[in-house]
This record gives sequence, C-alpha cells and structure tokens, in this order.
Amino acid sequence: MSTGTVRFHRVLRAPAERVYRAFLDPEAMVKWLPPHGFTGRVHELDARVGGRYRMSFTQLSNGKTHAFGGTYLELVAGERLRYSDRFDDPGPPGEMHTTVTLRPVSCGTELEIVQEGIPAAIPPEACHLGWQESLAQLAALVEAEIPD
Repeated sequence: MSTGTVRFHRVLRAPAERVYRAFLDPEAMVKWLPPHGFTGRVHELDARVGGRYRMSFTQLSNGKTHAFGGTYLELVAGERLRYSDRFDDPGPPGEMHTTVTLRPVSCGTELEIVQEGIPAAIPPEACHLGWQESLAQLAALVEAEIPD
C-alpha cells in the first residue's frame, strides 16, 4: 500500500525552546494539536528517546474518537524531535514518522515539519488541512507574550 509525505515550513515569533516545549507538554499539546472541530486528550507521555506517547482526538460534532501513539526516536532540546505515529484502529495501517526541526532566526524560530508514511487511506489534502489548522493554533499559543 502506498504512503504519502507532507512538509510544512513556518517562522514563529517565539524562541525555539518554547516551540519545542509545546510539542512535549501534554497540556500544550491538547490546546494546539487537535485540528478545528476536535478536542484532544493525552493518555500517556514519556518524553525521552525510546519513551512512548498516546493521545486521542474526539470530533465534537459526533463524538467519534480516534487514538494514536508512538515512540520518541530523537529529542534534541530546542532543536529537533522525531517520533513515530500509529493509529489504534487498524483501518489506516502502517507507521508514520514525523520530524520537527527548529532553528533560531532573527525574528523567532524557523519550524520545519516532515511527516512520512501517511497511509493511503488519508487524503494528502486532508492531512495538509489538519496540519495547517494545528500550526495556526501552535502559533497563537507560542507567540503570545504574557508579562511576568
């Protein structure tokens, strides 16, 4: 069965350490990662190489939930994350790999995401749409400047 790859590039007005933390903090993840119309829940998160995570998205309109999880393959604080993803439902088979690269730039952080191994059952445009919504929510979370 064929698989797909999506790539994203953004510049965020936030330090790399804050963006990195948003990918590993369960409370941050449920705020930005679920696309519009979904809520999120982190069931397990062991943020270390070889550690596992598991979360689920629930569609607010009909209550349908899909759960997924994987393993952290690489974690370099403030620079890079690489992890696997696999759906609990065997319908979309296979294992995806996501690589997140962060690079400090003059106005914040350059963010590059590559997700590979997307099951053929997931249309690439749907994957793009979901990530675009999630990344907009990520920007709103990490770019906020809140005085001490």
